Amino acid sequence: MAATKVGHALAKFLRIKLEYRDPLGRQDVTRGESAFSLSSADPYVEEEPSTVEVIKEFVPTPRAIGHYVYHLFPFIHWIGRYNLQWFAGDLVAGITVGCVVVPQGMAYALLASLPPEFGLYSSFMGLLVYWPFATSKDITIGPVAVMSTLVGNIVIKIQKTDPDLPGFVVASALSVIAGSIILALGFARFGRIVDFISLPAISAFMTGSAINIATGQVPALLGITTVKTRESTYKVIINILKHLGDSKIDAAMGLSALVMLYIIRYACVHAAKRLPGQRRLLFFVSTLRTVFVILLYTMISWLVNRNRRKKPLFKILGTVPRGFKHAVVPTINTRIVKLFLSELPATVIVLLIEHIAISKSFGRINNYTIDPSQEMVAIGITNVLGPFLGAYPATGSFSRTAIKSKAGVRTPFGGPISAVVVLLAIYALTAVFFYIPSSGLSAVIIHAVGDLITPPNTVYQFWQVSPLEVFIFFAGVFVTVFTNIENGIYTTICVSVAMLLVRFLTAQGRFLGRVKVHSVVGDHHPHAKDSGAGKRPDALSPEHATVNTRDLFLPIDHKDGSNPEIHVDSPSPGIFIYRFSEGFNFPNANHYLDYLTKTVFAHTRRTDPFAYGRPGVGEPERMLSSHADPHFVQDRPWNDPGPRKGHEEDHTDRPTLKAVILDFSSVNHIDITSVQLLIDIRNQLDRWAAPDHVEWHIACLTNRWTKRALVNAGFGYPTPGSPHFARWKPIFSVADAGGSDSAATVAEHRDNEKIQRRRSEAQRSGSATSADKVSEDFSKDITKSNAYAKGGRVTVVQGLNRPCFHIDLTSALQSAIQNVELKDEATVIDGKDLIDEP
Repeated sequence: MAATKVGHALAKFLRIKLEYRDPLGRQDVTRGESAFSLSSADPYVEEEPSTVEVIKEFVPTPRAIGHYVYHLFPFIHWIGRYNLQWFAGDLVAGITVGCVVVPQGMAYALLASLPPEFGLYSSFMGLLVYWPFATSKDITIGPVAVMSTLVGNIVIKIQKTDPDLPGFVVASALSVIAGSIILALGFARFGRIVDFISLPAISAFMTGSAINIATGQVPALLGITTVKTRESTYKVIINILKHLGDSKIDAAMGLSALVMLYIIRYACVHAAKRLPGQRRLLFFVSTLRTVFVILLYTMISWLVNRNRRKKPLFKILGTVPRGFKHAVVPTINTRIVKLFLSELPATVIVLLIEHIAISKSFGRINNYTIDPSQEMVAIGITNVLGPFLGAYPATGSFSRTAIKSKAGVRTPFGGPISAVVVLLAIYALTAVFFYIPSSGLSAVIIHAVGDLITPPNTVYQFWQVSPLEVFIFFAGVFVTVFTNIENGIYTTICVSVAMLLVRFLTAQGRFLGRVKVHSVVGDHHPHAKDSGAGKRPDALSPEHATVNTRDLFLPIDHKDGSNPEIHVDSPSPGIFIYRFSEGFNFPNANHYLDYLTKTVFAHTRRTDPFAYGRPGVGEPERMLSSHADPHFVQDRPWNDPGPRKGHEEDHTDRPTLKAVILDFSSVNHIDITSVQLLIDIRNQLDRWAAPDHVEWHIACLTNRWTKRALVNAGFGYPTPGSPHFARWKPIFSVADAGGSDSAATVAEHRDNEKIQRRRSEAQRSGSATSADKVSEDFSKDITKSNAYAKGGRVTVVQGLNRPCFHIDLTSALQSAIQNVELKDEATVIDGKDLIDEP
């Protein structure tokens, strides 16, 4: 109590109006609806949300903290149910992936401008560390082509300015810093930020990067050493064509290896179609084609170069040290971080895009859901811990993930099994790696990244779905090809965000009209008089004329694709229904409301045709008061000169503005700017309808904070002080508290319509006494109706204190029409009283 008094005193001192709006003129909700709510339905007053509620949502409870910690280690959820059947699937998939990742890892390390052993270290740590934190059973963490290319660009750039700094030191520091950023995002549960990057943007980035990487590997494939492969893709292509004559015997090894990889792949695919029973065996043959080709060409290389180790006939991999020779604490200082700071955003984006996109895709394919935030934690920890054994930045691999999924992996534990295979390679096969042809590794890289290029059919599907987004795709590809991968990444993201903003800024509202629709089963109306084949469903039996008829609200301009032959009726003269299409916030509020006022002014006339009696420079202050003299003549505003003398336009065929219904079905949150603009438009339309006030009804509101904002802006209830405020009557939607399947639900709608018709007939008869009598008997009629005769408890759906907020457009329109009729009736009665006065 003391705190409340202090707060009120402080507000008074600061001149803060605690009662910013007076919803009902300081009157209780007792204007006709109280009898209804107390005698025929349980009352319900909606409470506004408070700031305390929001704070409670963000302050974690002990239970929430325990839940958070528990979900940081997803393996706890399934490790207790691990069995031999799962282990068998993980064993096969793990060995398969392990065999594939060894040659790929060494090849990708060369892309990163690092010795080949660093690819093995990265593969081992990615496979070993990821699985306890994983929510995806299919994803495989390790070196990938795009990330390796970025690391290679950074290493080469830094070594030009600081040649004494080893490349692996830079790569390790980059991994720790990027991993820490991603780990922090994961701990903060910001996994949804990846959703800002659209599918065309991801496809463009992958396609452009694949073209860039494949092009850069062609010189090594052909044995050309005079081409700079780190330049822009188009320059690399031009230089390759210039130096084709410099090709060496490496070309024979590389091209034949590349051709063999594709031959084995397509042969297995074709054979699987003809031999369905051998499909699994053929899958493993196709999967291990990389291992087979590398072993074959390594054996050929050994036969050719075993006696010429110092001067091999073609370029070979060379010495690969046994074990973890670079296992040290990563060196991280401001000097090193400053060297790659400009490339850090691109590194983080690539790590996130590849991993989250691949894991989501395979989760949908295999019917499980991943947690993007937890995947950030997993990939962050992997990249933070990996450099302690010599790893460089690693993320999810598309090709190895596909292999792992098709091999039948059951749990994330397939990762450690693959790590064992890599560990054996690090300690037992390094002598064999000496003779691997470099051109063969280039063939492996080109073959792997070829799957990352978006097929033309997919681009065509993009065009069918959203032609504008295809430009995002081509913009990203072209920028990557003509500049570099980093610029391609930034371009696709910026263009995607720009297109989203433009779409949001130019969102077009729609004016809706009412259509009576009927249900049709096939080509027969269920209640037609003649249901024979070929009969049109235009003849309804009288007893079923309204049973299957319902109101549907369609755009009046038919721009939603509805049949233009259907005549859409205006809701009612002077009543407009306006639907927001894509939210209602400060970027698009002006665009929405400008169109609203423009259309309203074009289809209605000013209520007082003599409001402007003479030209002037502005509107008088009396327009700001609801108690102004209605016979006061205003000055015409300078920007509304009106028609010339003798050319006056006759708009008497247009109705006056009565009510506006806003459809908020696509609106969740609103902000201060949009609310203020809505207030301005309300005042503008009130001036247009003066001396009357425009009724505002809002339908399909689902957010309590949005309701609170609108209520504080003066919406949700009739305008106090209007001439007919005392005669205003609400219409509430009610429902059986027992549920939607109760007997009262069906009967309520029918009986309410009957009661409303009686009220309308009485009002149109011109008798005020009759209209008031029907209003007094309203609650009695409802109580006696079938809707409430079933013994069920009935209550209102939305609060009695918000009578202008409606559950749907139908109830909003009913309320608007009823009160317009009451106003018209009151105007007629008031006019008669004025005439009868002596």
